[in-house]
Amino acid sequence: MARGDYSSIRASLLASYGEEGARLRARKVKAPWKLDERAVFLRRLEQQGCRDLLEIGSGTGQDSVFFAEHGLNVVATDLSPAMVAICGAKGLPAVVMDFASPSLAPESFDAVHAMNCLLHVPNAELRAVLAAIRAVLRPGGLFFLGVYGGEGWEGQLPDDDHVPPRFFSWRTDAQIQRFAGEFFEIVDFHVMPREDGHDFQSLTLRRPGVLRGQRSR
Repeated sequence: MARGDYSSIRASLLASYGEEGARLRARKVKAPWKLDERAVFLRRLEQQGCRDLLEIGSGTGQDSVFFAEHGLNVVATDLSPAMVAICGAKGLPAVVMDFASPSLAPESFDAVHAMNCLLHVPNAELRAVLAAIRAVLRPGGLFFLGVYGGEGWEGQLPDDDHVPPRFFSWRTDAQIQRFAGEFFEIVDFHVMPREDGHDFQSLTLRRPGVLRGQRSR
């Protein structure tokens, strides 16, 4: 697979996250630190008065359910129809959607949540994806971007537990901040070390502007 051949990457991801991949994801339990990251983002949303949230790469909908249970209007989206079916079974509004070309109205969400999905997008396509996410956010809206980072390498992992092996882009801290900073204000960036060398990069971003209903500071 060519490093930047996103059409081939999408096809491979669809196979990886098909029926068996969805069952594999549904059995996994979220690590406590992921729950903490989610809770911190929720507090930011509550403080800013955000109401409408889009989740990109929602998987089996665990995070979407959490946000919905805390009063947000959530739309869960995923590339995989199998994942979206699981979200729908949980009572979530769920849509099959490729985050490279979201079929949503501009400026229709106060917030976007993307946990460990944009690491499947090659660097050659990431700017277009971030621009599309920015477009669906209202001015002043918040975007949580969480990914595993690394040494700036892209490719498939031969020892991956999904079949076929998934494509990953392990961006350096400088790379991910540079990409994000082209489209958003960086509200927070921190790194959580992990033993496998792929530290977790947590970014809270804001589309410039003032969210509807808020006063300028």
